[in-house]
Amino acid sequence: MTTLHHVSRAATALGLLAILFWSATFAVSRSLAEEVGVLTAASAMLIGGGVLGCLYVALVERRLAALFRLPRAYLVGCGVLFVAYMACLFPAIGLAASRQQTIEVGIVNYLWPGLMLVFAIPILRARVRWSFFAGIAMAAAGAALAPLRMGECSAAAMLETLRTNPLPYALALVGAVVWALYSVLSRRWAGAAEGGAVPLFTLAAGLILLAIRPAFHESSQWSWRAGAELAFMAVFPVMLAYAFWDRAMRRGTVTLVAALSYLTPLLSTVLSALYLGVDLGWSLWLACGLIVAGAALAHGSVVKPTTAA
Repeated sequence: MTTLHHVSRAATALGLLAILFWSATFAVSRSLAEEVGVLTAASAMLIGGGVLGCLYVALVERRLAALFRLPRAYLVGCGVLFVAYMACLFPAIGLAASRQQTIEVGIVNYLWPGLMLVFAIPILRARVRWSFFAGIAMAAAGAALAPLRMGECSAAAMLETLRTNPLPYALALVGAVVWALYSVLSRRWAGAAEGGAVPLFTLAAGLILLAIRPAFHESSQWSWRAGAELAFMAVFPVMLAYAFWDRAMRRGTVTLVAALSYLTPLLSTVLSALYLGVDLGWSLWLACGLIVAGAALAHGSVVKPTTAA
């Protein structure tokens, strides 16, 4: 049964802010992970963002108890997907063999805007033209091109890159699927609810990563820069961006937010190159461009914008 509800322009605007904040995730997370370790960095920023979010909900909005009264399907299903995404995203960043590979992994991860539209067809009953599938194929081609090293224009070179260190790419791809599902299902299961449970999801993800950290040897060297990067990540990409995105998915115009999100790989690639000091080859720019263009084509092929959950 489909339930119509009010679509908020403010919620859609929050989705745009989330996209802007997320664009810095790969660059800052990689820099922080190099100093303190990937699981240390991920658990610290998630716990920090989760605690700040819970305090805000409890002290400012005064509705912490209401989080536990949200639909069970949303709390359990979307909660598991959220934690799974974090367990894919941050290890993918940390396990990349170099800063350039971090950017490549990021491009693969940014398949999720197009995949969101794919999942919106069966879950949110979106209707699309045939050109939608051409757009998705274009985005997939971009993700496949990302591991190709500059000047090594051959399938063999790409396969060699994947053979030597396949795990970050695999985690990024799984993460893209998981986040696309989370985004659409949060609309399906809790679109009409007043608040989301992102602070709880974030805190749970951080605690789980902290629990498994002792199983891996990590050496941490904290500095003022690491502390500043941690504070930035906890507040903006973690606390605010995920809360804003959850609100946009549940109360905003899903297909419009998805259209805006196709700019994320471009913004992320530019910021990562500048912050990490990486000279990008033509293959990375082409991969990024294909994903952006493919997602744009897919969005333009949606006949019926989805405003129902």
